[in-house]
Amino acid sequence: MAVSTHRSTLTTVEPTTNRPTFEEAAEAVRTLIRWAGDDPAREGLSETPGRVARAFDEWFSGYREDPSSILSKTFEETDGYDEMVVLRNIRFTSHCEHHIAPIVGRAHIGYLPTRRVVGISKLARLVDVYAKRLQIQEKMTAQIANTINDVLEPQGAAVVIEASHQCMTTRGADKPGSTLITSQMTGAFRDDASTRREFLSAIGNPQMGQTWSA
Repeated sequence: MAVSTHRSTLTTVEPTTNRPTFEEAAEAVRTLIRWAGDDPAREGLSETPGRVARAFDEWFSGYREDPSSILSKTFEETDGYDEMVVLRNIRFTSHCEHHIAPIVGRAHIGYLPTRRVVGISKLARLVDVYAKRLQIQEKMTAQIANTINDVLEPQGAAVVIEASHQCMTTRGADKPGSTLITSQMTGAFRDDASTRREFLSAIGNPQMGQTWSA
């Protein structure tokens, strides 16, 4: 099977400030615990600052990965396959950049290949790279679609994300059960209503298809 490597202008997003040490991060957590009204030195909390720092290292590991490189290995021997490729129900956990509260949801991805396809696990990894950053859902949706569009150069790309935001469900407006749905369409998915409807039907959301085609 022919394999090609595509170079993209997309790059890894680096934090704008120098990364603190592990101990500096743990000390910041101790400060927050004191601000919340508890004693970070007590038995139940003494190891919490280190645990939180390690959790942050995992939750925000997406800053250290280049999303374009994930899609760089593609396959050209497809026997002329040029129909829609859809991967749905990609579960993810992200964090909102306004409150660092969890965003829990699922992403649906589709694209119309031009001459090459990518392994489906790479699409799931792409979602994780962007999810494991401080995010707003609208931006994350566009980032995934634009990366697929730029790297794979398909006839079109489509991304729909459904997620619950704990900054809204556990505080503030305090509306448990609410879900935010965002979408980004490029190429044929934006320009061709029937292609768009086929994708939205494939992910089990024909009602959105009716809205888009109106």
